[in-house]
Amino acid sequence: MGKRYERLTTPLVRVDGELREASWDEALAAAADGFRRSTPQATGMFSCSKATNEMNYVAQKFARTVLHTNHVDSCNRT
Repeated sequence: MGKRYERLTTPLVRVDGELREASWDEALAAAADGFRRSTPQATGMFSCSKATNEMNYVAQKFARTVLHTNHVDSCNRT
């Protein structure tokens, strides 16, 4: 049997290169701040071919309208 991994029950944030436990509000704020600092050229969206057409549509719409990027890809093209 393979290794068993324990599931995280508390979000983690990286401070000075080290991970530490954080509240959900702090972790979500850190994630939002990371998105705010990124550029559209550094952001992309990958969607799955097993998702519904509607889900893939919402993913590309989110990428284009919220993240302001046209970097959208999926495994549909392979």
